[in-house]
Amino acid sequence: MNISERYNELKNELNRHAYLYYVMDNPEISDADYDKLMRELLKIEEENPSFVTPDSPSQKIGGTILSEFEQVTHTVQMQSLQDAFNFDEIKAFAQRVEAVVPDAKYVVEHKIDGLSVSLEYENGIFTRGSTRGDGFVGEDVTNNLRTIGPIPLKLNVDIPYLEVRGEVFMSKKNFEKINIEREENGETVFANPRNAAAGSLRQLDSAICAKRNLDIFVFNIQRAEGVEFDTHLEGLSFLRDAGFKVINNETEFDSIEDAFSEIERIGEIRKDLYYDTDGAVIKVNDLSQREKLGQTAKTPKWAIAYKYPAERKETVIEEIFVNVGRTGVLTPTARFKTVSLAGTNVSKATLHNMDYIHMKDIKVGDTVLVQKAGDIIPEVVEVVKEKRTGSEMDFVMPKLCPACGGHVEREEGEAAYRCIGIKCPAQLARQITHFVSRDAMDIDRVGPSIVEKFLENGLIESVADLYYIDKEKIAKLDKLGEKSADNIISAIENSKSRGLARVIYALGIRHIGLGGAKLVAEKFKTMDNLLNATAEELSTIDDVGEKMAQSIVEFLAEKENIEVIEKLKNAGVNMECQESALLDNIFEGKTFVLTGTLSIGRNEAKAIIESHGGKVSGSVSKKTDYVLAGESAGSKLDKANELGITVITEEEFNEMIEK
Repeated sequence: MNISERYNELKNELNRHAYLYYVMDNPEISDADYDKLMRELLKIEEENPSFVTPDSPSQKIGGTILSEFEQVTHTVQMQSLQDAFNFDEIKAFAQRVEAVVPDAKYVVEHKIDGLSVSLEYENGIFTRGSTRGDGFVGEDVTNNLRTIGPIPLKLNVDIPYLEVRGEVFMSKKNFEKINIEREENGETVFANPRNAAAGSLRQLDSAICAKRNLDIFVFNIQRAEGVEFDTHLEGLSFLRDAGFKVINNETEFDSIEDAFSEIERIGEIRKDLYYDTDGAVIKVNDLSQREKLGQTAKTPKWAIAYKYPAERKETVIEEIFVNVGRTGVLTPTARFKTVSLAGTNVSKATLHNMDYIHMKDIKVGDTVLVQKAGDIIPEVVEVVKEKRTGSEMDFVMPKLCPACGGHVEREEGEAAYRCIGIKCPAQLARQITHFVSRDAMDIDRVGPSIVEKFLENGLIESVADLYYIDKEKIAKLDKLGEKSADNIISAIENSKSRGLARVIYALGIRHIGLGGAKLVAEKFKTMDNLLNATAEELSTIDDVGEKMAQSIVEFLAEKENIEVIEKLKNAGVNMECQESALLDNIFEGKTFVLTGTLSIGRNEAKAIIESHGGKVSGSVSKKTDYVLAGESAGSKLDKANELGITVITEEEFNEMIEK
């Protein structure tokens, strides 16, 4: 078997296993075996780029970065549904239907609380996917949709053209996991699974979308060539055979009463489903009858959505305590008398931040209404103010971190309060992981798992302790040994020479990226000079604003942060600026803007420009000299053309350097 045949065999086998796993829920091989096949396919694609096709399983991984989404005009309008909130409204819908088609029969579907999308296939291959938008025009999110496991990149049936509609969503379990991670990282948590799915699908970097593990159910055929159906259920059966994930739904109801009984049944089981449903949909099954019924400008006359009411309970807030996340963010949380919601006992709910507390006017001792957002995350909906007794107490954010005693700061314009202590145990693991990362001190033998081992075994208490660690103690750790210990010690020792800019960045000062750290290092030359710098002096540096300057000054004013810096200095870590070695000055005084996908990557392109004396900016203006445009360049390219800025390709960029 030659390499091309093996590649096609792998591609087909991986697509088949993805279908069995995501759609049929009946995998034949383990995750490890699937990953092994995927690695073989990726290796072949790396060595033979021309082999890659749109239906390759590698497209599930993501990695394409766009500057913006292109618009897509829907050839078939993606309509919304009329809502109903009680059985009387459902009966009124049935009366309107049966006045036109007296023998109408119905189907009932789960109403998935997600984001509606269109998927288009040509000759069985997934070619384009778009959001609903306003129903007439949506956004092209093809690259992100490719990363969603249950979406087939190649259909199991031969068909010239097919457009289907589905609902992208995030599972309840995945939603909880991502929100926990976001809270620990000091990021705003998603309000509900729908917001999480929508935010993920609109990421310009498809690799981020891939990590969110989105899901989808397909529920309608928008357009099809070469195949016809008499009923909606026949269409769903075809979709299932074609390889789509479809909610099991094979029952036709003769009366609206029977259909509503199914809605009530779904309402009873929906808390146990792994996905979020905010209602159920009743549709006329016969497609010819749908044609007779027609539609309004926004909604079909042959379907209606019933919305389930959210379950709310009264309880009393007994205390508000603070959790400290891994980035030092202090999150207030209410503990209240236990209530049963959506089948589980609930006794606490995050209050997010002080703005949220003030907005809802929440006090300790208040009687409040609580519910589960998206039937998953407990939340305080509102205060029952008529039940206030006057004994309720205001909550005040602590001035000192409850985890380490460090100072707590709230920056102007931000909702979050943070501990700015570098040794805070609540954020230590993340702090050290950042310190050892490639762009920081680049200690390549010390990854997150090694950091966790060091912390669990009491080998380190701050980033500075890495340079005093005992080799013998490392060797005794589980799954390490003498050789690993030697490699780790060697990597730590080599990192001492990185220079001031990398140290500044590695310390994890808020708002200070690697570029800002380089500018600061070049201005002040040594750490001692920087320790004595004022915010005004820092603000004089180009591209260092007041917020960055204030952040540096506040960080270096903390006693424990100074202690860590002194300990690093005593360990022999280089605290002086290493002058950038310019290859030449051909780009001196020239400003570049990068846009689109570059084969060498943006970071490398930036490094090359800077090594030749140039500067890279994030936005196009009249001061821009060149716009380096890769594939799928977006709005920056448009603005460059509008302003008459010179646009160069990657090939022209390389020629400039060679000359």
